[in-house]
Amino acid sequence: MNPAFAFPAPWTGPDPLGALACAGALLAALAWDRWVGEPPARWHPVVWMGRALAFGERRMLPSADRRNGWHFMAGAMVWCGLAALVSIAAIVLQALLLRHLPAPAAALALGLALKPMLAWRMLRDEVAAVESALGRSLGEGRARLARLVSREVDALDAVQVRESAIESLAENLNDSVVAPIFWFVLLGLPGAALYRFANTADAMWGYRTVRRGRDWEWAGKWAARADDALSWLPARLTAALLMGAARCGRWRALRAASRRTPSPNGGWPMGAMALALGVRLSKPGAYALNPGGRPAGPADTDRALAHASNAVRACMLLGLAALVSIAWRLAARAVESVA
Repeated sequence: MNPAFAFPAPWTGPDPLGALACAGALLAALAWDRWVGEPPARWHPVVWMGRALAFGERRMLPSADRRNGWHFMAGAMVWCGLAALVSIAAIVLQALLLRHLPAPAAALALGLALKPMLAWRMLRDEVAAVESALGRSLGEGRARLARLVSREVDALDAVQVRESAIESLAENLNDSVVAPIFWFVLLGLPGAALYRFANTADAMWGYRTVRRGRDWEWAGKWAARADDALSWLPARLTAALLMGAARCGRWRALRAASRRTPSPNGGWPMGAMALALGVRLSKPGAYALNPGGRPAGPADTDRALAHASNAVRACMLLGLAALVSIAWRLAARAVESVA
C-alpha cells in the first residue's frame, strides 16, 4: 500500500490488494453500522479508550491545587502515552489482517475493526429521538437531549432544544463519521483509531473549568488542541458536504458563521447546517449562527437528517474513489516494473 496513504508501508507493503481491502473495509464498516449498530460496551474500543483516559486521569493528572504548567505537562504526557498505545495496537492489527488474510477476508475483518470508530446510526437515531420526545413534552425533549449534549438543558425552550439537537447532529457528523473516514483513507486503521482517541480525550478533558476535582484549563489543553488539529480539515470537508447535499451556495456566509463559535472547527459544520436549512442555530449566551434565519421547526429536524445522510453517502463515495484510485496506481506501477 502506498506509504502516502497507508500507515505505515513497512507493515502493509506496496500491494494494490491492500488498498482494495481498505475500500472493502470502508463499505463493510458502514454496512455493519447500518444493519447492526454499536458493539456491546464491553467489546467497544472507544469505551476502552474512555476507561484508559479515566485511569490516567485518576493516577497521573494533578488535582486542582497544582500549578498550571504542571497541569499542562501531565495532561500532555498522559495523552501521548495513551495515544501511542492506541496507534501501536491499530498498526499491529491492520498489519496482521492485511498480511495474513486474503483480500476479501481482510476487508471484512478490517471493516469490523473500523466500525467502532464510526457512529452514524447511533447519532441519527439519537437526534431523531430528541424530536420524537419533544413532540410528547418539553420535559421529555430536554431529558433526551441531555443524552446527546454536555450543555445545561433545564432552561431551554422547545426551539432551543431542537436547535441544540441539530447543532449536535452537524458537529458530530464530523466527529463520528467524516473525520474517521478521512483519517482511515489517509492512514488506515491507525489513523481512524488515533482520531477517535483524540476526540474522546477532548470530550473528557477538553474543558476550561474545574471538574471532578481537577482544573482542566491547562490539564486538558493538549487534548483540546490535538483534537482541533486533527479535525481541522475534516470539519471543513463536512461543511462542504453539507452545503453540497443541500445545494446551498452561500459560501461567504459560511465563512462568517464559522468564526462565530469559540471552536476553530465546530462553526463550519454547524454553520453549514444552519445555512442549508435556513434556520437560526444558537447556544444561549455563546453564539448565534445564521442569526437572520427563522426558528427551527419539527420538519427541520427531518431535513437536517436528510442532508446529513446525503453527506455521509458522498463522504463514503469520495473515500472509496480515493482508495480505488490508489489501488489502480499501485497496480499500474507494478505492471510497469515487471515490463
